[in-house]
Amino acid sequence: MLLSYCLLALQPDLRQAVPEMIGITAVIASLLVALLFLGDRHRISWSPATILAVAGAVRLLFLFRSPELSDDIFRYLWDGLTLLAGGNPYTAAPAFIQPLPEALSSLQQLVNHPELVTIYPPAAQLVFAAGALIDGSVFGIKALLVLLDLGSCALIIRLLATFRLPPWQAVLYAWQPLPVLETAASGHIDTAGIFFFLATLCLLAGGKPAADRSVPLTAGTVPATRFKGFLRPAMAGCAFSCAVLVKLLPLIFLPGLLLALQRRRIAFLFGIVGGGTVLLLPFLPDLVNTVGTLRTYAVNWEFAGFAFRSLRKATGSGESSRALLATLFLGAAAYRYSRLTSEQGRTSLPGKNAILLAAVQACSEVTCYFLLLTPTLHPWYAVYLTALLPFAAGAARLVFCWSVLLGYRVLLPYTILGQWREDGLTPALISLAPLAALLTVTLVRRMAHQPD
Repeated sequence: MLLSYCLLALQPDLRQAVPEMIGITAVIASLLVALLFLGDRHRISWSPATILAVAGAVRLLFLFRSPELSDDIFRYLWDGLTLLAGGNPYTAAPAFIQPLPEALSSLQQLVNHPELVTIYPPAAQLVFAAGALIDGSVFGIKALLVLLDLGSCALIIRLLATFRLPPWQAVLYAWQPLPVLETAASGHIDTAGIFFFLATLCLLAGGKPAADRSVPLTAGTVPATRFKGFLRPAMAGCAFSCAVLVKLLPLIFLPGLLLALQRRRIAFLFGIVGGGTVLLLPFLPDLVNTVGTLRTYAVNWEFAGFAFRSLRKATGSGESSRALLATLFLGAAAYRYSRLTSEQGRTSLPGKNAILLAAVQACSEVTCYFLLLTPTLHPWYAVYLTALLPFAAGAARLVFCWSVLLGYRVLLPYTILGQWREDGLTPALISLAPLAALLTVTLVRRMAHQPD
């Protein structure tokens, strides 16, 4: 696996080496699938230190590269430098800012869609500013995100121990090509959102069991017990608000978390409201300018969405197709989350963590629904699914986290000819590859007389 990463890092330009990148990452993904099956049958005893060391090594191979696969990080740097200069990134689009500060003049032409106000929420802006503060370049942002990504690996290891799952399963994220490329090579902000979401789970899972209400408590212990029972879910709510205000995608996890929290919901919601208010207020009133960008994205953006392309071809209407897919996703997510209560008894965990693990596994499945039904499927969107693999592993999901990289096929003609050419085959392959993996695994299990 390390040799494969080294071979990939030796490619002079990943945009012109997309076939090589797809092939090498396929080898790594296949090794991870093999580990998944071997881990179920044999003892794998990698220590957390080994897992983190390898994760750090493979990320270091790509940290010093220029962001070749995506130019989103230049918008990050623009927003971060604007904030450090005392400005508000939501005030105006980069194309309409005159005169330009010296630090931003050379950066303006590198920002994608400069006619639009930034779409990134306030917590992301603080991450951009922190990264830009390191050295005023994209390297600082990438370095900060790599540190957060390694922090996510550590949080996954801790959660696996809490959920009584084998620690080696952390490699399904830590050594996965998708987060390595999207964080260390491209520097996508999704990494920060994943870190805060995993921190949310750690806070929710790490609390002590509630005191036995049948035992009388003294007047001095009641407030302390109630305070501790309120503090951790409130802190978790603050962390979740940070995750959502880095990237809005974690909102799809909120119903599952609320169902799992039961009596702690009020404290959790209090933390969300409090943390969100603290993050949003400094950017008002200009923050409302991002609504137009969000609307443009929701109505017009599309990339590699197989279900959307197929439905639009059948109906002849992109607007109707988006509405139908949104309805289908909401219905599928609601049905999946509704099964949470009946699933908590399947493990030997204490009640609180049993239903939390079931919620995490439900979140993984709902993420699959989102990725399959969204009209816009950029590869980095699937990093959220990758982060949940250690808790809800499966060959089909592992393959899905690889197949989204097929979307980078569009960069080859764009880099060489300057032409952005999307095709219908690539979205189909992205969506059908995990289905093929699922059917293959089912067939193998049946042939081996093993239950599904």
